[in-house]
Order: sequence, then C-alpha cells, then structure tokens
Amino acid sequence: MISKTYAPDDIEDKWYEYWIQNRYFASKPDPQKEPYTVVIPPPNVTGVLHMGHMLNNTIQDILVRKARMEGKEACWVPGTDHASIATEAKVVAMLREKGIRKSDLTREEFLEYCWEWTHKYGGIILKQLRKLGASCDWDRTRFTMEPDLYDAVIEVFIDLYNKGDIYRGHRMVNWDPQARTTVSDEEVIMKEVTQKLVYIRYAAASPEGGEGVVIATTRPETIMADVAVCVNPNDERYKNMVGQKVLVPLINREIPVIADEYVEMEFGTGCLKVTPAHDTNDYELGKKHNLPVIDLLNEDGTLNEKAQILVGEDRFVARKKVVRMLEEAGALVKSEVYKSNVGHSERTDAVIEPRLSEQWFLKMERLSRPALENVMNDTIRLIPPKFRNTYKHWMENVRDWNISRQLWWGHRIPAYYLQDGTVIVAGSKREALKKAQTELQLFALTEEDLVQDPDVLDTWFSSWLWPISVFNGFKDPDNEDIRYYYPTNDLVTAPEILFFWVARMIIAGYEYKGLYPFRNVYLTGIVRDKLGRKMSKSLGNSPDPIELIEKYGADSVRTGMLFSSPAGNDLPYDEKLIEQGRNFCNKIWNAFRLVKGWSTTPAAGNNGLAIAWFEARFNQAAEEILDHFDKFRISDALRAVYRLIWDDFCSQYLEMIKPGFEQPVDEASYHATLDFFDRLMRLAHPFIPFITEELWQHIGERPDQASVCISGYPAVKAYDEKILADFEILFELVSSLRNLRSSKGISPKAALPLHIRTDRKELYVSLEPLVRKLAGIDEIRYGNDLDGVSFLVRSDEFYVNLSGEIDAEEEKANLLKELEYAEGFLNSVMKKLGNERFVQNASPAIVLKERQKQTDAESKIQTIREALARL
Repeated sequence: MISKTYAPDDIEDKWYEYWIQNRYFASKPDPQKEPYTVVIPPPNVTGVLHMGHMLNNTIQDILVRKARMEGKEACWVPGTDHASIATEAKVVAMLREKGIRKSDLTREEFLEYCWEWTHKYGGIILKQLRKLGASCDWDRTRFTMEPDLYDAVIEVFIDLYNKGDIYRGHRMVNWDPQARTTVSDEEVIMKEVTQKLVYIRYAAASPEGGEGVVIATTRPETIMADVAVCVNPNDERYKNMVGQKVLVPLINREIPVIADEYVEMEFGTGCLKVTPAHDTNDYELGKKHNLPVIDLLNEDGTLNEKAQILVGEDRFVARKKVVRMLEEAGALVKSEVYKSNVGHSERTDAVIEPRLSEQWFLKMERLSRPALENVMNDTIRLIPPKFRNTYKHWMENVRDWNISRQLWWGHRIPAYYLQDGTVIVAGSKREALKKAQTELQLFALTEEDLVQDPDVLDTWFSSWLWPISVFNGFKDPDNEDIRYYYPTNDLVTAPEILFFWVARMIIAGYEYKGLYPFRNVYLTGIVRDKLGRKMSKSLGNSPDPIELIEKYGADSVRTGMLFSSPAGNDLPYDEKLIEQGRNFCNKIWNAFRLVKGWSTTPAAGNNGLAIAWFEARFNQAAEEILDHFDKFRISDALRAVYRLIWDDFCSQYLEMIKPGFEQPVDEASYHATLDFFDRLMRLAHPFIPFITEELWQHIGERPDQASVCISGYPAVKAYDEKILADFEILFELVSSLRNLRSSKGISPKAALPLHIRTDRKELYVSLEPLVRKLAGIDEIRYGNDLDGVSFLVRSDEFYVNLSGEIDAEEEKANLLKELEYAEGFLNSVMKKLGNERFVQNASPAIVLKERQKQTDAESKIQTIREALARL
C-alpha cells in the first residue's frame, strides 16, 4: 500500500534510476517507427540550472515523453556548449585567486586549466536536469569541444572559406574590454544610460578662426584621438570656419574643420568631433575624407601612449579627469545631463568599445536567403507567429558575421601565416605546409615557418551546426543516425537567441543538408519576478531551482512553471504557482488512496450512468488536450489535464460513485474507476512523470520492466455528447441545491423534497439517483402543483419545500428584497429598450442581449411572486 502522504523524496530518485536502468530513454534508429527528435539547446558547460532552463527543459520533456508514449522513436539529445567567453572568464578569475595571470602561461598551459575546469564543473547542469525528470538519451551526450564536433567546426570553416564566404578584413568591430575580445552585433545589448554631455571649446589655430568652435560629446576621454571637426556645409554659423584649423584641448594638436551633410545642425552645437578609431560613424566619415586614425585605447580599455596624457588610466577614470583638466584649462564651456543608449556586452555587461581590428567575417547575404524564405512560407513554424516579423527584419538586414574571438578557449581558427603575411587555410599545420608546397611552390618551407592564427571562433559558430553535428553528420554525412533523426521535429528555446542560434542553425541546415533542421520552433517566455524584472543572480530575485525541487518535488515545480506560461509570453513567477502544483499532486495522491481503500462486493451496482459520463468526459478532454498539443499550447494542455482530474474526476465522478461509510463498492465500478485512473495517469505523465509512475505501478500487478512512460498515450474514442450536456444540467442543479442549503443555513444531512416543473421529465428521472446522492434529496415529484423556495436551471423550475427548516417571515422578507431588485433591474432594461436611439444605433446582437435580459427578469419576477403567494 502507498504511504499516507505524498513525499516526492521517496519516489523521484527511485523512479528516475528505474527509467535509466531499463534504458527507456535510449534511442536507436528503427525503420518500423516514426522518429521524434529534439536537440537540447546546449547550456554553458560551466553553468548551473536556472529558472529559464527549468521552463525550457520541462516543455521539451513533456513533448518527448508524449511522443515516446505514442510509440514514436523518441530521441532527445543532451549536451553542453563550451561557452568561450564565459568559461575563459571563470578560469581567468580562478587563476587570479591563485596568483596566476593568463599572460604568465603558454596557450597550452592555459587550455589545461580550462579542461580541468570543464571536467570538474561541466557535468553539474546535466545532473541537475535529471532531478527535473528530463528523459534525455544520456548515452548521446555531446560537447561542442569534443573531437568529432571540433573537427566539424574546422571542416565547415574551411569549406566556407574555399567557397569565398569567409574573409579576413580590417573593420570596426564591437570590442569587450573586460573579456578582451570582439563580440557580434547580436551580442551587444543596448541600455539607456544617464551621462554628461560635455561642451568643449576648440580654440582656433590662427586669428582667422576667431573664437574657434564648441563641440558637445559624451566621450571627452577620446578628444586626444580627434583628427577633425566636422560641420554641415549648409550651416551659416560655421561657413567661415570650413578649411580653418583648430586645436585639440589639453594637447594643442592642430586638426582641420571639414564639411559634410552627415552632421545634424540641430544636435548639440552643430559641430562634430571626428574620432575614427572610437566611433563607427566617425570611421566611415574618416574614410570618406581620407582622415588619419589614432587609436588611444589598449585592449583592456586603458589609455595608451597615443593619448599623450593619462596613459594607463581606465577609460572611465580618464573621462572624469579630462573634464576636470578641461575646466582648469578654461576649455570647458558647460555640461548637462544626457540620456542615450549605450551598447553593453551580453556576456560581461562591459560597455562596448568600437575598435578597428583585423577580424574574420562570414558573408551572410547568400547563406541567409533560404533561412528567410522557409520561415516566411511556414516550412519552419515559429510559435507564436508574432516572432516572424522580428525574424524577417533581422534576416532582411543581416550583416556579415564577425566570427573571430581574441580568446584561447574554443575552436582555433585553421589559418596559418607565412612570414610575408600570406594566409593558408587548412585543417592542420601539416596540411597547410603541404598546400604551401604544392600550390605556392614553396618547397623549402617547413612547419616552423607557419604560424597559426591565435584567435578562436565565435561560440555560435559551433552551436549553429548542433542539429547536424550531434549525429556526426559532417564526419559521415550518410550515417544511419543522420539519415533517421534529421531533420529534427521541435526546437524549444528562448526568443532572445532567435537570431544568435535559431536563424544560424536554419542557415547551416540548408547549406549542408539542403533541408530545414527542425519543423517547429517553440519560443518560451522570459521568467520574471512579481515586479516584472527578468530573473538574474545579480538582482538576487531568482530562486534556486534545485532548492525548489527539494522543497516541493519536481512534479510540483514542473506544473507550477507551466500554469502561467503560454508560448512567447513572459512568465510572471510566483512561488504560489509551485504550491498549486504541490496541491495538485496531493489531490491525485489522496484520490488514489481513497479508491484503493474501498472494499468491493460482487453485487451489481447502480453507477453505470456516472461511469458512462466520465468515459465521455475523459475522451472529450483528451481530444481537447491533443488539440492544444497540436497548436503548442502546452500550458493550456496542462490546465485541461488539471481540470479533468481535479474537477471532473475528484470533485464529481468520485463523489457520484463512492460508497457510503464502511460500505463496499461494486466490483464493476471499482475496476472501471481503476481503469480511469490508469488512463488519467497516462494522460498526465508527460507533465508529472514521477507521481504518475508511482501510482500507475500501484494500480494493479505489472509485469517486470513495465513503466507508464512506455505504456501508450490514451487514444481519443468517440464519445456521447448528449450525456455530457445532460450532466451539465445535473451539476447546475446540484450546485443550486447546495447553494440553497448554504444560504438558508440548512444542515447538509437534512433530507429535502424536490418538486420539478419541466417538459423533460425523462431527463430528470434518469438523473434522480445522482440528484438524491449529491444534493441530499429524499423525495422528487413532478407537475404543476408546487410549493416552496424556487429557482431556475435553464428553462426548468425547481421548488424545495423548506417548511420546518426556515423562518417563513424571514424568507418572505428575503423574497421581497429579491423582488425589489429584480423589478428595478427590469425597469432599467425597459428604459434602454424604450429608447429609440439605442435600438436603432446599437448592433442587433446587443439589442438581442437586452431583450434576453428582459425575458429572464420577467421570468425571475414571476417565480418570486409565486413563491410569495405560496408563503
């Protein structure tokens, strides 16, 4: 017998180990079965489970478990991402604590520390996913830096380079001074920042320039890199200044005043300082006017010798000091508070620095065309579809992808340089040497003459190959796994990486398989706190998912996360939702204990109608749930399961069939109820896998190695819609009778007579046993000779004679109040319908609704008056 109370600790580890031992999650190609494939969005190898992972992986597990129960060959591939920037930052911080600087190590020594860190912490998040109940095929776990996946990345780089899609160029890039690497445009997060807009006077270099010019800037620390001041040629204020020279304050270097229509006359003073090395737009302006470039920042954001002053100071420290120095020099005109959007690194939150650098780029225009076309024509569905417009905008305005990163941890760029700067792209130094000897006729060359590019590839350049590489689709393009499992079915991920990852996987799919990588992309919402803030460690507003599981159980957390999580909409997290999930599990547990506690008798029972109703209701709900799944309304599917179990099965069905105190139930009803429980557990299993396994195993004897997770998802059968409609009337009637008892203060044990005026006597005759049992009715009569307190259900009238149960004078007073209210309501409706302008201008539906209110009010008034007459 199961324990008295539901204790998740007692069952969750037990059943997960059982599933693993019996290899229910392991998958291999089976031509006799339809494949269902999901690849996990690989979390950072050094990461730990957060609320976003919890939501995302719960949804994936629901989809995979349902597919497995439907008889499909379900394959959920887990794995982790090497996360270049994040992992390297953690390793650098760890070394710093030991008094070791990265610069003191060779590349090989540093990579040893990275691998040590990865082996130590890399499996944490995957172990945590097991606590959640994730039914991944753990034998297929992949890592983006493992040999086969590493080789795939290098192979793709070489292929795209040979196709002319990858090139090296000196460009303005986004530089992260904290991570000391470039980041892509998509990894730059714009944040509104309050700064000081500083007005600075640039004195004229000659008397012809008069008082010089005043410029406005939020970056005074870069004035030492200015190479010109630019004005609009149509600006009358500065026409005499064009061609003149002014002096950069503090260092007194002469720079020209130039003219270009790019300058907005209305912004600031109408004069623009031109600093090509530190502003993307200034760089373009500098190229147009053949201006020199002065880069005064080091990789870490400190000022270098070209600044001439404050060398070695951090850029933000230097900013404050420059303002003070300008003030002391008399060059500071004024400063004012100014709000603007400033780019921050998604990884480190450092303020991004535009920087000129030699980088590797991937041309995106050709590659992105099929990825745009096949989302817009719904070959690949985005769910919800509102994200199509965002996707379309990104893909129509796609820029070349900066794929190189100035890091050591990652896939090293397979480019080798000769002393003269010649680049050879090859899979290894040996291959590069062979290429140089055969293609360039450099036979005297040795491997020592070749130097490999020190940079690594952007992390996304490995994860964009994930749906192919996890099945070794590059190493062996025609292997059994890739032929069977690709394309995958559904991808569950977050909207914020729609372009970072999803679009790029689609690009890679069409480029290397000629086919989409997945059919459906389910975009989850962002988990937010009660104040609407995104949950994060830095804000301290994110609970630890593992602690929640330990407190409430995995099933409770899974359901709680989904109760308010429609696709694409943010999830306003509240721990009360998790408590609701726990209450749901407790309800199921207690219902099962109730049923299993019944004794049985072979005697015939009279529960046939209740059993027939729940059979119909089960199939109606199952049909609704399948429809929700088809439309990826996962939270709606859960709510439908919740209502079916809590409201229909526990609150209605069990109340209808349960035997009296210490009385047995007939065997037919008992077995029918256990069969319903079996099907309910199978229907609910994808959502709450642990408790459903525990209870399913206790329903009856099971063969060895049996499990609800492979037992078959309930099929929808034809159902009787009439009995569902009849029982809706039954439940309304019972609810009205219970409300009547409550409002009159009548004991639930007091048996009451019920008189019915109806044209559907046969309906109520069939429902009489259930009305008697559920509402405590002892006598039921039909006809027009009726008396007692009355109420309506649909068009039928019901009367309960409460003589002896209530105070007649008090009841009369209550009825008079009801009559007064009803007559007042009818009067207001009649005034509205008597207004010709309302009737003529309102829509027919609204007028019809008002006429229905009139009819209902008149019927109510008649019923009350008849009740008063009987009193």
